[in-house]
Order: sequence, then C-alpha cells, then structure tokens
Amino acid sequence: MRLINKTKNSILAEDVFIANTLFSRIKGLLGKSSLLPKQGIILEPCNSIHTFFMRFSIDVIFVDRSNKIIKTLPRFIPNRISPIYWHSQKVVELPAGTLDASNTQILDQLELSD
Repeated sequence: MRLINKTKNSILAEDVFIANTLFSRIKGLLGKSSLLPKQGIILEPCNSIHTFFMRFSIDVIFVDRSNKIIKTLPRFIPNRISPIYWHSQKVVELPAGTLDASNTQILDQLELSD
C-alpha cells in the first residue's frame, strides 16, 4: 500500500503495513532494527503510542476519521510515551526525517492507495 500526502502531492511511503488487529498493534515496530526509506506502518484504531524497547527514532502522524493530520511528532525517540490525542483514529509511523523531507504538516490530507 502507498501513503500519499494529497495536500503536498507527495508520497510518504511506498510500502505500508496496516496493523489493525490487537496483536499487530501491540507488536508494531518492536523487534525491528530500523524502518527503510519509504516504509511505514499504520496503527488502527490508535490515539497514543509508545517507543519502549525500540532501537530507533520515528516520525509519528496522528490522523482523524477523515484522514486529516491532527498532530505530528517528528523524530520521536525510543523509550517515550506520546500524549493521547482523543480525536485520532490512526497513527502513522515513518522513518525519522520523512516529515521534514516532505514538508508534511498538521491539517494535511492523507490518502492510502493500492
């Protein structure tokens, strides 16, 4: 699956895994040594994350029901807990630096395509 920032007309990730079961959301990126460029994971439903036991920083995007960005956490480091964003339906985790490189911001519209 491909994740597109429709507002900026840019591709955020070419290889997106959707974690929408309890086990896949709990596992998330745990055990991975990195995310490759253009890889990502979408946790759904989700309104908060943690990076305990992770080995690398990630860019985090909190998305509402209409796939609009409500919060970004660039370069979110290991062993942290994010705040809870009550209006978030999904969380997108991308390689650190993706948000800056694509100029992705709050209120941008995202789209997932095959």
